[in-house]
Amino acid sequence: MSDVAAIQALVQKRNELKAEIAKVIVGQNEVIDQILISIFSGGHALLVGVPGLAKTLMVNTISQALGLDFKRIQFTPDLMPSDILGSEILDENRHFKFIKGPIFANIILADEINRTPPKTQAALLEAMQERAVTIAGQHHKLSLPYFVLATQNPIEQEGTYPLPEAQLDRFMFAIKLDYPSYQEEVSVVKATTSDEKPTVNPLFSAQEIIDFQHLIRRIPVADNVIEYAVSLVGKTRPKTDLATDYVNNYLDWGAGPRASQNLILAAKAHAAFNGKYSPDIEDVKAVATGILRHRIIKNYKADAEGITEEMIISKLL
Repeated sequence: MSDVAAIQALVQKRNELKAEIAKVIVGQNEVIDQILISIFSGGHALLVGVPGLAKTLMVNTISQALGLDFKRIQFTPDLMPSDILGSEILDENRHFKFIKGPIFANIILADEINRTPPKTQAALLEAMQERAVTIAGQHHKLSLPYFVLATQNPIEQEGTYPLPEAQLDRFMFAIKLDYPSYQEEVSVVKATTSDEKPTVNPLFSAQEIIDFQHLIRRIPVADNVIEYAVSLVGKTRPKTDLATDYVNNYLDWGAGPRASQNLILAAKAHAAFNGKYSPDIEDVKAVATGILRHRIIKNYKADAEGITEEMIISKLL
C-alpha cells in the first residue's frame, strides 16, 4: 500500500474508532483526539482532572476499540517497584521464575501517579522511555505498541509526590479534563443508569497500529513548519534571544528540545487524521497547548496575577 493510500485508510479507521468510542463516552472530543494522537505517534499522555470524569472508562474503551491489552495500576503510597514490574519467585523445582507485573500490557493506566513515592514512579518512567524493564539483572522487552496514560487529581495535594519536571517531560501531552456540559451530562446519566451495555468492537491489530506509527514518522514536513515549531518552543525560554517581555515577566523556565520533537510528531499525526499528506503551521498550533502546558514553569508573579499556562501559550501563538 502506498503512503497516500495508507493515510486515507488511517482517516477512515480513525472515524470508525471515534464512532466506537462514542458508544460509551459522551463528548470529550478534544481529549480523545489528543490521546489518539499520542498513541499513533508513539508518545505517552498525562490526564489531569478531578475524580468522576470517566478517565478510567475512557482509557478502557479506547484500548478495547484499538484491540489492545489494557491494565490499570492504582498508585498508592505503599506501592513498590516490584508491584508494577513483577518479581522472581522460586518454583517447585527450586528454579527462579519471573512473574510479570501489570506493566506488561499494551496500554497502562497509571491512576493517580502522584500518590506513589519517587522510586516507584521512576520504575514506570524507565519502562516508558526504554520500552523495557530490568529485573534482577535480566532485561525484559515490553510488547509494542506501548502506551502509558497517567492520571493526576489536581485538587488534593496532601501526601502526594508531584512528578519532577524531568519526568513530566517524558509525557508527550498533558491533557486537561473539564466537567461535561449540561446536555452531555444528561446523556451520560441516561446512558449509565439503564441496563443496556454497549459492545465496543476491536478495530485494529497491534501490528496495524505499529504500521500506522511508522507511517506517521514517514510523513514529510516542510522546513518552515519545523522552524516555526522550534521558534515557538524557543520563545518559552526566559532570558534568551527569542523570549518576549511577557515570557520574561511570567516564566521561570521554558520547554526543552523534546517539546519541539513532540510538536512535529503530533502535528504529523494531526495532519494525517485530517487527510493531509504533510502538516502545516495550523497543525502545530492545534497541538501546541497540550504539548507545552506541562513543560513551562510559571514564576510567583504569574501565580499572584492569576496567569495560567494556557494564557501564556495562547499569547505565544
